[in-house]
Amino acid sequence: MIIEFRDTIFYWRGPSPFYFVAVPEQHSRNIKAVSALVTYGWGVIPVQVRIGKTDFKTSLFPKDGLYLVPLKDSVRKAEDLYEGDEVAVRLEIRL
Repeated sequence: MIIEFRDTIFYWRGPSPFYFVAVPEQHSRNIKAVSALVTYGWGVIPVQVRIGKTDFKTSLFPKDGLYLVPLKDSVRKAEDLYEGDEVAVRLEIRL
């Protein structure tokens, strides 16, 4: 499954602060429909992500009915990204 979308980077100040991009509602529902086949625990979904020219592997986190794409510092630095920036995201669900 390949998903492409645009959304805004936000900073979550939870117990493990991190930068994320939320997967839009319709795409999150599609991911949820296949989640039992691909999750490896706690509902996280392994994905290959492309933002700009940077490809990386990570896992989507479920939160409030959506999935969140965590943005590693190395990705944000390579693409010169900051909180509030809108980014184009390409996700490929990994098995």
